[in-house]
Amino acid sequence: MGASDADAPFLDYELPPERIAQEPAEPRDASRLLLVDRARGALTDYRFRDLPELLAPGDLIVVNDSRVVSARIAARRSSGGRVEILLLEEREERRWRALVRPLARLRVGEELIVLDRDGRDSDRRVCFEGRSGDLGFVRLDAQSVVDAYGQTPLPPYIRRVATGDDRERYQTVYADRDGSAAAPTAGLHFTEGLIERCRSRGIRFARLTLHVGIDTFRPITTDNVASHRMHSEWYSVPAETWRDVVTARAAGRRVVSVGTTTTRVLETVAGSSDTAAALTGRTSIYIRPPYTFNAVGAQITNFHLPRTTLLLMIGAFAGNRLMRSAYRHAIDHDYRFYSFGDAMLIV
Repeated sequence: MGASDADAPFLDYELPPERIAQEPAEPRDASRLLLVDRARGALTDYRFRDLPELLAPGDLIVVNDSRVVSARIAARRSSGGRVEILLLEEREERRWRALVRPLARLRVGEELIVLDRDGRDSDRRVCFEGRSGDLGFVRLDAQSVVDAYGQTPLPPYIRRVATGDDRERYQTVYADRDGSAAAPTAGLHFTEGLIERCRSRGIRFARLTLHVGIDTFRPITTDNVASHRMHSEWYSVPAETWRDVVTARAAGRRVVSVGTTTTRVLETVAGSSDTAAALTGRTSIYIRPPYTFNAVGAQITNFHLPRTTLLLMIGAFAGNRLMRSAYRHAIDHDYRFYSFGDAMLIV
């Protein structure tokens, strides 16, 4: 089945709440892996540690090496009202685009007192500089606010307080470029040992960076999916990575993207008429059926929330009908969902 399926876009499904993973698998590669074979329309259950045997020598795995910053800041107004700030993207030094609650009550120019991790007043301040739609802009009085008082921005469906352990566990083992407000979660399953096992089978790795921002949190609310507006996110692709992608495709080998963020970057560059200029920039690519993939030949991805652009992307890649079957299979067979959940390998 392919992306030309005439059925409706894959956007909704019913998920029992107990399927939402609250803790990550230990070790990382003990998570489950559903192999989705597009050519045969087949679904097969594995563990993530089986990945090297499910890929072929010569395959190129491309990962997103963005690192999650401690982006959740608690603050209070001088009147005592609590303010929650999720830093999404640093637009200039110490000035961030952010999700701010309660946004409507804040005054432009208002200074907020940053709270420490125990909820006490600190000597640091955040200035609210304005709003744009449902987002705000804030300026930190020092960059050290993030390191000293920021908390790991676990998604809202994880019903527990973030701990110190989450600072590293909610990162991929190869993360090394600060900038994301959420982890590129398909990569959370990799261990250093698993990467070495892949390499020993002749499977290559390459890196790029996309800093995960607002669209991770934003559902599709329009009746017509074509009317949904994508926000842009910053990315960078090393020239060496793109050479590896071009070489692999020319030789008939698969490019395996780890996560929808990696897929978006690769397809952005592949669709550009000026590849050199496209290696760094901002992407607002919106992949939905029908779509012809120009770079990616296989995808590793977690299970996504309903009514998100991520479901549309995998529907475009594997066909809406097959993706509905895959999600139904995952629910019926007790897979764990979302950021700390299990994964799919779509080939």
